[in-house]
Amino acid sequence: MTSTANAPRTAPPRRAPVWWRRPWIAPLMTVAAVFLAFSVPPYLTFDPSLSRLAPPEGNDLYYPLLVAHVLFGAVAMVTACFQVWPSFRTSHPRGHRITGRIYVFAGALPAGVLGLYIGWHTAAGPSVRVANLVGSALWVAVTITGLWMARRRRYQDHRRWMSRSFALSMSIVLSRIVNVVATIVLTPQLGTTFKGSPELLQYSSASIGVWLSPLLLLLITDWVLERRKPARVR
Repeated sequence: MTSTANAPRTAPPRRAPVWWRRPWIAPLMTVAAVFLAFSVPPYLTFDPSLSRLAPPEGNDLYYPLLVAHVLFGAVAMVTACFQVWPSFRTSHPRGHRITGRIYVFAGALPAGVLGLYIGWHTAAGPSVRVANLVGSALWVAVTITGLWMARRRRYQDHRRWMSRSFALSMSIVLSRIVNVVATIVLTPQLGTTFKGSPELLQYSSASIGVWLSPLLLLLITDWVLERRKPARVR
């Protein structure tokens, strides 16, 4: 009789994650769709008067670059949702690679580079300017790092860095929510802290949104990544 006591065990085949076992997928795509449906259409008219950001006086380059930034950002947000969808990544590896290239080269990188220009010319004050510059630079840096890790076939590191890139691409959504909450909270201080200036209140709320949102999402992302690290074999 042949003994099987010392025979190597074969790991059971890994099943693809079922979409309904990831309850955050549908809400994530819904939030992205609602945000894009609200934010993008005014820029599809190519009418500067409908812009949500007032172009600086005498700067004819700002508005076309703003439109391009918005459109590239929309591509990044849509493709990012597919990149973090486990079922899509496992069941459609070729689709994952294609949407990944679209995310990088037609989404995050051009949107991030243009964000540097748009951020520098913001009218919302120096705090928002610095936050936009830092956020755009980080977005470009972590995306390039994630791409580099994939090229070197370090796929675990690739997923970690692209998860951070995804967090930064979605920070614009959270910043709008934080902005509204900050405005509500700070409005009672309009006559005291802000000396009756609605513009100063608006700039302060925007500053809180653009600083706090990427920081929170990056912290949450790294916390999730740490929780999902495989246990070390001692």
